Amino acid sequence: MTSLHVPPRCLILACGNTLRGDDGVGPWLAAWAEDRFCRQLEVQVISRQQWTPELAEDIARVRAVLFLDCSLLSPAGAVTVAAVDSATPGGAARTHHQGAPELLALAQELFGAGPQTALMLTVGAGSTSLGEVFSEPVMAALPEACRQLEALVLQCTAADTPGQ
Repeated sequence: MTSLHVPPRCLILACGNTLRGDDGVGPWLAAWAEDRFCRQLEVQVISRQQWTPELAEDIARVRAVLFLDCSLLSPAGAVTVAAVDSATPGGAARTHHQGAPELLALAQELFGAGPQTALMLTVGAGSTSLGEVFSEPVMAALPEACRQLEALVLQCTAADTPGQ
């Protein structure tokens, strides 16, 4: 019996260093999402310390990508969701680390495809000091971040999403 591999509809792509306090919130949310959506084949979760160019192929195959990271620009514990637009990097190509906009552009450039929906969910970092413990504001924000992530995934995987 042959089974057809159907690419996931939604890619959750997390970034962060679990040894740098609140910077580990992306991987923590990815682990939560992997547990929450483990039985749903339309959801794929990838967590890395850094986003690198080879992730463009995974991005090119999906209808929606949800980037997860901490934010050094937002108030500590603030949960934010924002659309991500494709943007080519200025200057020399970066081969070690890519931002979400550059990964979207790379997926389009190399594979001629990209997601219809690209969103970034961030949690404002209170501390990125060495350690594996989240700051109090990030700990308090985790339930809200999980609620928002779950809602986004369910929205992105809905079979009857308009325009899909």
